Parts: sequence; C-alpha cells; structure tokens
Amino acid sequence: MAKEQTTFDVIIIGAGPAGYVAAIRCAQLGLNTAIVDRWKGKKNNHKLGGTFLNSGCIPSVSLRESARHYHLAKNQLKEHGIKISDISLDLKATIRRKDRIIEKISGQIGQLFDDYGIHCIYGSGKLLEEKTVEVTPRSGSPKVKHIKADNIILAAGSRALHLDCAPIDREMVIDSYAAMNLETVPKKLGIIGAGVIGLDHGCVWSRFGSKVTLLDAQSSILPFADEQIVDQAKPHFSEMGLDIRLCARVTSVKKTANQVVVHYEDPDGQHQLKVDKLLVAAGRKPNTDDLFAQETDLLLDEGGFVHVDENCMTNLPGVYAVGDLITGPMLAHKGSEEGSYVAEQIAGKSETLNSGAIPNVIYTDPEIAWVGKTEQELRAAGEPIAIGTCSLESNTAAQARGLSEGMVKIIAHQETDQILGIHILGHNASELIAEAVVAMEFSASTEDLARTIHAHPSFAEAIHQAALDITSRALQVN
Repeated sequence: MAKEQTTFDVIIIGAGPAGYVAAIRCAQLGLNTAIVDRWKGKKNNHKLGGTFLNSGCIPSVSLRESARHYHLAKNQLKEHGIKISDISLDLKATIRRKDRIIEKISGQIGQLFDDYGIHCIYGSGKLLEEKTVEVTPRSGSPKVKHIKADNIILAAGSRALHLDCAPIDREMVIDSYAAMNLETVPKKLGIIGAGVIGLDHGCVWSRFGSKVTLLDAQSSILPFADEQIVDQAKPHFSEMGLDIRLCARVTSVKKTANQVVVHYEDPDGQHQLKVDKLLVAAGRKPNTDDLFAQETDLLLDEGGFVHVDENCMTNLPGVYAVGDLITGPMLAHKGSEEGSYVAEQIAGKSETLNSGAIPNVIYTDPEIAWVGKTEQELRAAGEPIAIGTCSLESNTAAQARGLSEGMVKIIAHQETDQILGIHILGHNASELIAEAVVAMEFSASTEDLARTIHAHPSFAEAIHQAALDITSRALQVN
C-alpha cells in the first residue's frame, strides 16, 4: 500500500469560493496542493463549495427564481394575455430542484479537483505551529492526522451570528440553512435583521405567499448602500408585502405549540409579534474560533477577523487568509479573487488586486448592485461630484418586459469626469453591474460611457443614458 502523502507545497483550509479557487489556481501553477474541508450535506455526505454553494447565495438565487416564476404565473401572466387556472406551489419539488443544482455544482468542483490532482481531505482543519495543519475527521477515519506545507491559505469562511434572545432550534426558530429547506410555506414569517440576508429571504418567501415581517434594530436598511438607491427600493419592498420595522430591538422569543412570540421594543414602546417561523438573519462572523492553536500567535483584529497585509499574508510568514476571514465585504467573488491572487503570489507572479472595483450585489427583487463609492461617502469626504441618473421607467426594454422598477445612478468627479461609483436598482442589476466594473477597472470617464454605443432596446441603455445625463444630454425622460 502506498504511503499517505503528508507534505505539500500548499494546504488550504476551507473549500468555499475563496478556498476552491485558490486550490485550482495553485494546481494550475504547478503547486502540489491539498485542501481540507468539513462541510456535509443533507444526506451526511461531503459537499464542496462551502456556505456559498450549500446554504448561501446559490440556493437562495435558485429559490428566488422559483418564487419569481410562481409569482409571475399567479399574478402577471394575464397581463400578457396568458390565462392559467389552478396554479399551486409544490414547495418540496422546488427544494428538490435547488438541491439538484447544489449537487451538480459541488460535483463539478470535485471533478476539477480530480482533473488538477488536488488532494481533497475531509475533516476540520486547524493551524498548528511550524506550518502544520491538524485534520480531525468528522467521520470515517478514526484518527487525527497532521499534514505540512510551505504555504498555508486560511479560507474557512464565516457563519451566521446567533442571538441569545432567539436560540435557534431549526424547527420554529431557524437559520438561513433551515429556511432553504422548509417543507411548507409559513403563513407568517418573522425575520430578525433587515440586512442583505433578511431582505433576500423576505423577498423569496413573500413571493411564495408568506406574510413577512422584518425587525431590525438599526434606524435604516442597508446603510452601506447608496441612500438614493435604497430610498427607491423601499416602496418596491412594501409593494411586495414586506413589513419592515426599524429601530426594533428583539428582547425575547417564546415558543408555543404552534407559534413563535417575538417580544421587541421600539421608540413607541413594547410590542409582540406572533409568527409561524422566525428566521434569525442578524449577520455573519468569521470562522476563526477553532481555526488555529493559540501558540501559533496568529493575529486577529477586534472583530475576530484575521489580520493580513496588502498581499493577504498574516503575521505568520507563509500563512495567508482570504475571503470572509478577513475584513471587507463578505462576497464570494471577492474571496475567489483573493484566493487566485494569493496562489499567484505563492508561485512568484507579480499580480495586483483592485479592491476598489469589486461589485456588490443584493439579490432582492428588484436587485441592488453597485461598484465604487456611494454619494454619501463622497460628500462626507468633500469630493466635488457630478451625478447622472436614468429611471428604468424611461427604458424601452424595461417597459416592454414589464420590469421597469428601478434606476441607474452614476457618480463622477466633477473636474476630471472619472467615474467614482455606479449604482443600479432593477431587474438583472447583478448582470448590468459588470459593465460598470469594467469601466472603473479601466479608469473610464462618463464621457467614455456616453460615447459607447449600446444596443437598443436593452436594459444596458440605462447606463448609457445615466452617463449622458451627467452633462444634461440624456435622450430619454427620467
């Protein structure tokens, strides 16, 4: 029997987007690579892809698409002259579709690992001294093993924050993973947190027929997004049926035989909310609790994030951290780019990573996406700015498709015309933002966008018109 390999060029802990991309890029560059991952699926089988694939963005987008089709068939097809009777929802079939998508993508990642000769080790990885990783199997092999490498990449991701006032049982008080595997649509769904995850789930379950109430302790939703875009989004959320209650601090949660009673307080006093299910979506925290032995002296910041330099290297030579473990937006594509960037650093390639041109996307309905700075950030910094906008209500493609909710907003430097931020609310904003990212990556001006010919009719014309609006040349009425 061949001796089990225990020494590698690179070991990666975590097979989410940051980890598996790092592993593939390392292998492409000729590095002997191992990846350690502990995720298990619904059938207790190993699943690659991390939170992003198994209980995050991918299943969420899958369910959102099903919810959109259901809502369209039930409420909007008649506008197109299409009449359908006896429309019903088979939620179990919807969940099975979501699971098939996860299974397929996880399998594709595994196939890439096989193709590139990446050693995949299932278990929990822990950084020890002298660039050693301790692997504790969750099942199967009975003993802990130790592997070593010249370079180690920490990519263990993040997990949902739990609240003492609302302990999760995954039956009535649930987390996002349980929410994506419900067998019936709750008549009343409460959500603690009106941030990215809360709004995402709120849109999905509202489309499926739930009466959704979101409670958030903050005084505004999405404070990191552009205020004008958020203000434009609020009426659409209300029209969808989302009841968003701000400055609402949950104090306790009580369960009865068939309901969850949520006690909360706001400036008007004490209140209670009765729901069938309560989803806790209060944010996420990095998975650093059991990631390393204390004697390694790995440095964390006050938020529990791993401290890194501009090259994603920790205070320990040869040890890197990427993705949700380090500060910055918790985005899959950010983590992937960091993983690829670190792989190239290890291989001795001189590459750059432009953190100022990372797209942000919130998969609500309509979607919100942006790149660069918000108007409030730029005004607070005293930057001289010019703003151009285009309402999708004036976009012919949006009107023809009945998807005219939203707008495009471009912010440029008033003197140089360089684009400083582009913000989009609307259908397929997650796709439209790509043009904005390319423009900013190449330090484009709004005049560059204004002189770029866009197809007509198309949603992308809204970006063109917003660029023209900077100099009052827009050809469509905003």
